[in-house]
Amino acid sequence: MLIACVDGLKGFKEAITTVFPKTDVQTCVVHQVRNSLCFVSSKNQKEVAGDMKKIYAAPTIEKAELELKSFEEKWQDKYAAVVKSWKNNWETLSTFFKYPPEIRRIIYTTNFIENVHRQLRKVSKNRGAFTNDDALKKLLFLTIQKASKKRGNIQNWALTYSQLVIIFGDRLLAGLN
Repeated sequence: MLIACVDGLKGFKEAITTVFPKTDVQTCVVHQVRNSLCFVSSKNQKEVAGDMKKIYAAPTIEKAELELKSFEEKWQDKYAAVVKSWKNNWETLSTFFKYPPEIRRIIYTTNFIENVHRQLRKVSKNRGAFTNDDALKKLLFLTIQKASKKRGNIQNWALTYSQLVIIFGDRLLAGLN
């Protein structure tokens, strides 16, 4: 496993790195934003969300850290819990800054995989039983294929793949054999 994008559940990073010590773990930015906004009054949500976007949309980790500092200075008094959450989770929230923008777009959120899981539950929960294991496997395979077509391919996959090969080299190529 090269990169894992996880939601904010405690212990996920430790569990993954125990089994796969070389894996980079990225906390889902969308989950972080959503969870943060739960602590923000509705009149400030748009402004706070905009300030959070400046952090995760920054072009470099250095710029993101400056935006995080600015966010802290602006909102610490009013939303200390939100600031604390971003600072406490910064190590795994900022993992994706190690990568070029094409890879960042893929790993900053778990939304795609959550959507696939939702589709799998939808097609399998209403069926009482399957004639055999192969019937279930075929249904799940076709559902994943359909979800992939709806979602579309990763933009410029050739460039993204070549960057992954450069970054991970033998680790990536060994997994393909």
